[in-house]
Amino acid sequence: MRFYWFLLIAFVCPLMVSAQTGTITGKVVRADTKSPVPNASVFLNNATYGTSTAEDGTFTLSGIKPGQYQLVVTGVSIEEYSTTVLVGREPTKLSIEVNQKVLMLREVVISSSADWKKNYELFRKEFVGDTENGKECKVTNPHILNIIYHRGKQQLEASGDEFLVVENLALGYRTKFLLKNFLYDAIEHTISYSGSALFENLPGSAAQKKLWKQKREQAYYGSAQHFYRSLYKGKLKEEGFEAHDFTRQINPERPEEAVLMQKMKKYREGPRDSALRYYNLSKMTKWYHENLAKLPYQEFEILRKTPQDGIYALTFPHFLYVVYTKREETTEFKDVYHPLDMPNYETSIMTKYSGYIAFDMNGIVVSSPSPLYEGSWSKAKLGDLLPVDYEPGD
Repeated sequence: MRFYWFLLIAFVCPLMVSAQTGTITGKVVRADTKSPVPNASVFLNNATYGTSTAEDGTFTLSGIKPGQYQLVVTGVSIEEYSTTVLVGREPTKLSIEVNQKVLMLREVVISSSADWKKNYELFRKEFVGDTENGKECKVTNPHILNIIYHRGKQQLEASGDEFLVVENLALGYRTKFLLKNFLYDAIEHTISYSGSALFENLPGSAAQKKLWKQKREQAYYGSAQHFYRSLYKGKLKEEGFEAHDFTRQINPERPEEAVLMQKMKKYREGPRDSALRYYNLSKMTKWYHENLAKLPYQEFEILRKTPQDGIYALTFPHFLYVVYTKREETTEFKDVYHPLDMPNYETSIMTKYSGYIAFDMNGIVVSSPSPLYEGSWSKAKLGDLLPVDYEPGD
């Protein structure tokens, strides 16, 4: 992914997005010989637009919703290529040169089939998800994954040289995910990964497609993608969102997570008093002195435009507390603050790691590192993911 650094300038007024679609054409050749590369996969990352190059290396992607995308080219014998394209009314023409793939030897880890299965089930839970939609996903080729579990660090790593194919029977998509790297940290309870994905619509009956349409809308409304789109269109309140300033401090009485896990493991067999002490400490909230501003932000207070067409920036001083007022939360989050006088709405807390969060017209974050989501948005894994070009009613 290409990273963007911007000078933040004045508030951007809501835009009217053209319904007109765009086209990308191009040719893929070898960088050294300039010979065409046939049968290479060309697709827009996390979208439904994909094709293969012809014998002369040419390709065409058409009917594309306007916006910014990451175009990816990959194949068996070539290094992956990616570039950011802004699709508008005028056709986009690309000349792409790719390098021959250099074969790299991977770390060889010998493990029993039982260990691999256990590691894979953990990967599936943390990557695909165990939500209602995640449980209806079928991974058709799990053994293309290289999975390593580091017991000392309590970290799970995974990667693959081929597309991991996931059939989402809840949302009606076949997702082909080229997973570069995946890391789950059981101590910090964090997940990070990078890769490219192509969405394809599954075939189905009229009744199935009607159900998929309903499920897709349920996954979209209240999501981070929905929030970012509502923000730049100036429709937060209309779409059911409230964004509040939020402050909090680390609880000094609660030890760090790594220390707690180490101590609980040490005293698992006794003495009982020590084990009980660290167990009770682990149940303490991570935060204290939490304060939620009563009045929600207006869009102009947190939204900025940038010199890059189609790119917007979200900025806030502390944490951003986002409430979706059109649906109640069904999961209890121990470390997510919830005022007693507020209905049990879906709530997410955003942490930014730089001065702002850059996102595009599709409602997708394009800056790095990505923000940390706690609460409702943290539940969304691959099983709840929609293409960046998705629109309600599709």
